[in-house]
Amino acid sequence: MKRVVTIVIDSGGIGALADASDYGDAPGANTIGNVARSVGTLHIPNLQRLGIGALTDIPGLRAAEPPRARLARLRERSRGKDTITGHWEMMGIVTEVAFPTYPHGFPPEVVAAFSEIAGKPPLGNVPASGTEIIEELGAAHIRTGRPILYTSADSVFQIAAHEAVVPLSRLYQWCREAREMLQPPHAVNRVIARPFVGEPGAFRRTPNRRDYAIEPPPNLLDELRTGYVGVYAVGKISDIYCGRGISSSIRAADNRDAMEKTFELLDAVDRGFIFTNLNDFDSKYGHRRDVRGYARALEELDAMLPSLEARLRAGDEVILTADHGCDPTAPGSDHTREYVPFVHLTANGQSGAVLPDVEGLDFVGRTVREALLA
Repeated sequence: MKRVVTIVIDSGGIGALADASDYGDAPGANTIGNVARSVGTLHIPNLQRLGIGALTDIPGLRAAEPPRARLARLRERSRGKDTITGHWEMMGIVTEVAFPTYPHGFPPEVVAAFSEIAGKPPLGNVPASGTEIIEELGAAHIRTGRPILYTSADSVFQIAAHEAVVPLSRLYQWCREAREMLQPPHAVNRVIARPFVGEPGAFRRTPNRRDYAIEPPPNLLDELRTGYVGVYAVGKISDIYCGRGISSSIRAADNRDAMEKTFELLDAVDRGFIFTNLNDFDSKYGHRRDVRGYARALEELDAMLPSLEARLRAGDEVILTADHGCDPTAPGSDHTREYVPFVHLTANGQSGAVLPDVEGLDFVGRTVREALLA
């Protein structure tokens, strides 16, 4: 009876890929390393014990000798630097043709089709930071009832609405209809509901976000389900894969809640794959360029790792990884194309090692398959 836990530090990159400039990145992105350099002291003793210091230069953090975990840097093969592309590749889907992006906003035919869905033309229709655009257009939205439409450097169609103006059920319905409407050549990889509350000058986004992803091709989650291995999703994982292969899904309010839900699954599940996304790193700290917030989130995760390890049984395995970077020290508010960590811990005392760089985030999935289907 074996469990594998994969925890995605959403945006936890560890150094720029060689082709990062092709994706509009400034030189030198390194999400975790640059966070550590910026704050001076990053207190992550448990990650240090596992050996993360061997993967990137983290000031004040020495490489563990020997590391407790098996470690590697993973190089993304897919075309992109976003949530869907990274998570899909983990489960064996390589995106060879990049999803469409809209650096100048969506074309008139797309806006007109969405206006029919919402019953009113949207505000915005520009690439923007989510927090900034609701501050800019939130008052007009409340006054007119028009939804706020925006995108980013990623392939996303984001709809923001105040919960007191547009009920969640209506916002979610708009998103579902927009998902159906966005066919090639405009098949973005995610439609995202972005509800918010508050008053002008004090708007805040709520945990009621929903992601409506494009349907994934067959992948490892299907194999696990066919092999009678339960797949237990925590956070936005189920949304990313459109529920495909998922046995159960639990939403999470924040990183701590996601980790606590993971602990509850470890206390209840005897066999299966627990797949957790820690979205705060990306949405609250990476995109908002909040370096100290990112550092605190890393320290909070580190402090919870002993509770995770204490719940492991003989044969259990844990993988800590990421889907892309979002360096809060970089200009702008977009993701950064980076190596991601592979930190593989087993409960049976496997000796640690630092592997050469690995081609493909699907090394995560191959490790899961070997553990649960071999």
